[in-house]
Amino acid sequence: MSEQAVSTALVGCTGLVGSHILSTLLSLPSHPSIQALGRRSLPSTAPLLTPHISSDTSTWPTTLSKLSPTPSIFLSALGTTRGIAGSFEAQRAIDYDLNLSLAKAAKESGVKVYVLISSAMVSSSSSVPYSKMKGELEDEVKKLDFPYTVILKPGLLVGSREDSRPGEAIARAIASGLSKLSNGWLTDSFAQDADVVAKAAVNAGMQCLEGKRAEKLWIVGQSDIVKLGKNEWKAAP
Repeated sequence: MSEQAVSTALVGCTGLVGSHILSTLLSLPSHPSIQALGRRSLPSTAPLLTPHISSDTSTWPTTLSKLSPTPSIFLSALGTTRGIAGSFEAQRAIDYDLNLSLAKAAKESGVKVYVLISSAMVSSSSSVPYSKMKGELEDEVKKLDFPYTVILKPGLLVGSREDSRPGEAIARAIASGLSKLSNGWLTDSFAQDADVVAKAAVNAGMQCLEGKRAEKLWIVGQSDIVKLGKNEWKAAP
């Protein structure tokens, strides 16, 4: 990875993947500046980390559009659950409406690389509301035509999560145990550590910024997430 300093912005930085993206960015030897939008206090502090904390999420797109310098990379790990939101409509207001508003603000402000943490097996043509919503968001951010758009589609996320449903928590615990026993060999095809997904997101975004990708749209599936976030990351400075 390049040693050139870059400016980044991140939303969803207190969630499972987003918190790992934040720690990954803070660990980079290039020391990028980080503008972090959120509702809660950040888990980390650093000289080049600037938090923008507001419980009024409707202000976030305007905040993003006014950041100076304009971020070169904007990473979104923003998302909630129906249980926390209270209804599917309230969840959609965050997962779809707010995410899309932030993406539009990023495009209008001149962000070069947009990185979205989505999910495997989602489609706008799905009959499952959650999958359909995620697929619709993917479709809409593609239309914004950033210089580079990166969409990561991980499987089951492995890591400590406060908002897991009981069945999901059990599956995550099983996947976590198998991953530790096999160093990921038994789980990489269907479940990825949140830390690996985060590193893959940062790696992919940096590769685009450095001009190492010819394609404007990069869909990063589970095998590429493992490659970028684990196999290739070991060799990263």
